[in-house]
Amino acid sequence: MNSVFHFEMPAENKKRMSEFYTKTFGWQCKQLGPDMGEYVLVMTTESDTKGPVKPGAINGGFFQKTSDPLTHTLSIVIKVDDLSTHMKKVKAGGGTVIGKPIDIPGVGTFVSFSDTEGNRLSMMQMFDQQKKK
Repeated sequence: MNSVFHFEMPAENKKRMSEFYTKTFGWQCKQLGPDMGEYVLVMTTESDTKGPVKPGAINGGFFQKTSDPLTHTLSIVIKVDDLSTHMKKVKAGGGTVIGKPIDIPGVGTFVSFSDTEGNRLSMMQMFDQQKKK
């Protein structure tokens, strides 16, 4: 079974959004640089180098909302052991792969897709999984 391990939320103003979630829920927000698309990494729980310490907990991030409707909704990221296989499964199941896979430095390979109902989600194969193949 492939688990949800990350969430992504669009923001018109990432600084304002970061301040809201920090003040309201105590989340830690870290603005990344231009090489990471000015993404905001969000820690919702205690984590180590492998991710959340608490079983079932997830962290996430904030990305810039644009005029593209695909950037207007919250998205979840599902961890998969073989991205290529799961891209084929998405298509076979009636979904659509959005764009091409991209490498997230130090993390893994990521691609977005829409399900049969038009919901935007993403999948990621971690780099440590790619080395095992």
